[in-house]
Amino acid sequence: ILMDGGVFITNDRDQFKDGVDVPDVRVGVNASYGNWKATIDIGYAFGKVGLKDIFVEYDLNKHNLLRFGYFVHQFGLQAATSSSMKVSMEEPTSNEVFGYPRLLGVMYVHDKGDFLATVSAHAESAAMKLTAGELGETGYGGITRLVWRPQHSTGNVAQVGFSAAFSGAQYSSDPALNHHVYDLNANFPTRINQVSAVGADINDARNMFKFTPELLLCRDQVALESQYYWLQVSRKNHAPAYRAYGAYGLLRWLAIGGNYAYSHADGGLATPAPKSLEFVLGYNYTCLSSNRTGIYGGRVNDVSLTANWYINKYMIWRLRAGYTHRFDRSGAPDVNLGAIQTRFQIIF
Repeated sequence: ILMDGGVFITNDRDQFKDGVDVPDVRVGVNASYGNWKATIDIGYAFGKVGLKDIFVEYDLNKHNLLRFGYFVHQFGLQAATSSSMKVSMEEPTSNEVFGYPRLLGVMYVHDKGDFLATVSAHAESAAMKLTAGELGETGYGGITRLVWRPQHSTGNVAQVGFSAAFSGAQYSSDPALNHHVYDLNANFPTRINQVSAVGADINDARNMFKFTPELLLCRDQVALESQYYWLQVSRKNHAPAYRAYGAYGLLRWLAIGGNYAYSHADGGLATPAPKSLEFVLGYNYTCLSSNRTGIYGGRVNDVSLTANWYINKYMIWRLRAGYTHRFDRSGAPDVNLGAIQTRFQIIF
């Protein structure tokens, strides 16, 4: 259960209002039998019920597993934590744009010693909402994540990784654009007001390729996490390829509590222990504007400072102060947004 509140200072008061909300409530069940595991997770937000994780997992052995169903496939370091567990309260805008939502597919995970490797095959996101007949055709794609972690013990982590992905064009309700378009978008970093920050619709799309290198460093109670993203949409009819990019960095400090621990299967830092107090300084830059194609989806600079108090095993309180500047988006004004937000979170 997430319960949010926030106040905003902005030049766009028509879209950003102070307020409180419950942006996510989830109820789920886990089951296991021998080497088999299953998860079903249902969410409720803003008057709508939606499917979250629905998958079955088979452990081939101690270091290898197969997961198939509807879930978030591993693509970069941010894939190691769910949307409700982001240490910056809201995920970096670059990851919302270039990362992946839940997708219907299968993923193989190899997790042993200094190496983590995943390979996924998936259907396009609309496949979970529409029948094959409604889709017209189904788009498919593949993802891989490769991680080398020569140091991955508690309080001592050095990790580099590289993820890459390829997929076809996406579904559109417009028959003329169906599977000839690729959409990118992300909201401002608040769920109290769901306002689009950047967005680009790339027509004549043929296919998409993207990659993200990642870096994770940790020494005792200090950690650094970072990713760079690059994306290209190849286009038909001799149209120039569309390219976009972004990056973020998170500097983490456990002011109260033990050292950071490592989570093997996810390839990231584990949730700090109960009664810990953490501070996170974050910066993100995202660019969806392309001079070579004349598509100006906008640029975003975002800086934030978040305090996370891990009250006990089941409760987390977060306080986030941030400033976001959106500019260079066609048909949309420049926006300056200052925000102070808080979240009380219950997980059991």
